[in-house]
Amino acid sequence: MALRRLAALLSLAVLLSAGLTAVSATSQNTGDTVIIWGRNKEEGSLREACDTGLYTTVIISFLSAFGYKPRYYNLDISGHPVSAVGTDIKYCQSKGILILLAIGGQGGEYSLPTSQAAVELHDHLWYSYLGGRRNGVYRPFGDANVNGIDFFIDQGAREHYNELAKLLYAHNKDYRGTVGVMLTATTRCEYPDHRLDEALGTGLFHRIHVKMFSDGRCPAWSRRQSFEKWAKTYPQSRVLIGVVASPDVDKEAYMSPEDLNKLLQFINKLPSFGGIMVWDRFYDKKTGFTARLRV
Repeated sequence: MALRRLAALLSLAVLLSAGLTAVSATSQNTGDTVIIWGRNKEEGSLREACDTGLYTTVIISFLSAFGYKPRYYNLDISGHPVSAVGTDIKYCQSKGILILLAIGGQGGEYSLPTSQAAVELHDHLWYSYLGGRRNGVYRPFGDANVNGIDFFIDQGAREHYNELAKLLYAHNKDYRGTVGVMLTATTRCEYPDHRLDEALGTGLFHRIHVKMFSDGRCPAWSRRQSFEKWAKTYPQSRVLIGVVASPDVDKEAYMSPEDLNKLLQFINKLPSFGGIMVWDRFYDKKTGFTARLRV
């Protein structure tokens, strides 16, 4: 329980750290707005996404290979020049926008078969993308630190992600008045998500993005009920609704901005409601989905 209370306090600190920028970027009824970036080179740069004023958090996606082969990792950001991302991360953070790195994704080569694999992935994330420094370790984004890690685990087994979460979260004891490593999880719509329930059971996740798309398990009639179940089960986390910005992504799951606004009128009253997560920047840029949610 102590860890859960600490997680809630740290989550609040992160939200406050975004300051007035986060408040002005979205309307009161949508809370935080999280965008997935890195899935299409035509979406534009990370800096461009941050300059829209639409988003309070950007998730760089994905670190798509880890665990199944010792010390083999692959960052897949769809042909974006990696050398430019570090400068853009610092620019976005200067505007009060949080930048996370997602691990996993759809169709990657990843798993955590052993406790040792969890330790090795922790080391890779800490020294290559987060606040750690070690001689000889390549940092794709240079001296820029992402604000945290999103667990977007869409395949494989559940084991050892709870261990990874504990290892990453432990670094927060070294940060005063802020969160050094924010933990978020992107889950399937249907509760529970068996790939992530052990990790979420640690109580260390600041946000949970409930993905209302891609698996065919979240018909329109069940979306509100499903989201309320997630929000009730994890009151220590901020729970966000995950949507697609275009029917081209998932025709059955797509909700127009108008329909989403109607749903938000109910779910944004839940104490743990945190906002929306949008897949993805390419389609959001194309359709203007997120801009149509603003009031």
